Amino acid sequence: MEPGPSRAALVRRARRINRELARLYPDARIELNFTSPIELLVAAILSARTTDRRVNEVTRVLFARYRAAAAYAAADRAELEQIIRPAGYYREKAKTLIALGQALCDRFGGEVPDTLEELVTLPGVGRKTANVVLGDAFGKPSLAVDTHVARLARRFGWTAHRDPDKIEQDVGALLPRREWTAAFHRLIWHGRRVCHARRPACGACGVARLCPSFGEGPTDEQTARKLVKTGPFS
Repeated sequence: MEPGPSRAALVRRARRINRELARLYPDARIELNFTSPIELLVAAILSARTTDRRVNEVTRVLFARYRAAAAYAAADRAELEQIIRPAGYYREKAKTLIALGQALCDRFGGEVPDTLEELVTLPGVGRKTANVVLGDAFGKPSLAVDTHVARLARRFGWTAHRDPDKIEQDVGALLPRREWTAAFHRLIWHGRRVCHARRPACGACGVARLCPSFGEGPTDEQTARKLVKTGPFS
């Protein structure tokens, strides 16, 4: 069996891929709409098992009615369920949002905390959601590992793990800390558009020459082009 690349070579390749993704997706950003930390936190919770586009449709109405943690804490559950119903799992999510509002008011003065340790103590907030909020609402370098980030990290040879926490550690060790937030957005954009779970568009991929998994999908450009999704996803 041939030995894998050295640690230095792996770091160089990871950073080249990240630079190339930056060139391919200069506008990569979170595709959930928000104007404050509480709005992003709520949108991220709603995004479980649905699309960003559906969440954005729901939050247009939701954010006009509920502007602060206290509003969620005091929400009428039936009314809240009706508003968020299109996002799916609306009973469970409404219960979580009310508990979230109460926790924020009881423990954080109604404000969203800006540390990972505090965020993950909140109802409905795991490490991925906490990292999304830290990176995009507070501008703190963070790596949110969703299914796209996990899949691409494995395909690029950045990790062999499937556990999100371990993937976060592996990817974070390869990329400059200042790049973490932008990098996970680029990975998500590339995963949604080109590097699909079932049939990645390898022949139309801008980082194909750097990818050790090239060939998992069609390598013929004409065939691959038909697999590329252009969005919008929000």
